[in-house]
Amino acid sequence: MNVQLQQASMHLRTVGDIAATLPGATAIFRRFRLDFCCRGNVPLDEAARARGVDTAEVVRALDGLASVPEAAPAPQDTALLIHHILSRYHDVHRRELPELIRLSRKVESVHADHPRVPHGLADALTEVQAELEAHMCKEETILFPAMQQPLADWLSGPIAQMRHEHNDHGAQLRRLEELTGDFELPEGACRSWQALYLGAAKLVHDLMEHIHLENNVLFPRYEQP
Repeated sequence: MNVQLQQASMHLRTVGDIAATLPGATAIFRRFRLDFCCRGNVPLDEAARARGVDTAEVVRALDGLASVPEAAPAPQDTALLIHHILSRYHDVHRRELPELIRLSRKVESVHADHPRVPHGLADALTEVQAELEAHMCKEETILFPAMQQPLADWLSGPIAQMRHEHNDHGAQLRRLEELTGDFELPEGACRSWQALYLGAAKLVHDLMEHIHLENNVLFPRYEQP
């Protein structure tokens, strides 16, 4: 689909449909003060006009989310691979987790009496955010810079620690799946609930790909045989 056709299609879709099918869209809509929940059945173009917002600007922001590939090819060069991990995973986790936490708190509050509400999901996501941030900071400030120096034969210890923390992240992801019933939505779930499960499922997928690249592609280059 060419860019003009894709943008025209986005204009005609409802804000609720976009929020429920494009991870990260809810944060864009909040930035532009577009109601994707109570007035989710309104086409994007109409919702933007009602708010006095430039629809093209909203579409450009949404296109920026859609342009992030689900599984971009990983570079073979180590420096490029590290850059890929930082931009495709570290930056994306930092951008998406705050919105997932906000959505989760909203869903847990508004639907507190629903038998399938994911009680505890916001706290679990907050724990993921805190532990993942600490982990990524270690990689960014210590491990990754060291990997790009001429002598990097002392890294087996730090890498072992990162692998251990990856195991902890895996346990956290399983917890998210348990709390949400593998992200299966109840009948009649609102747009916020749909967006939450879509984004949380994407987080699980992304973090698994992220860990795979480090554990199975990057780290073995520096571990002693």
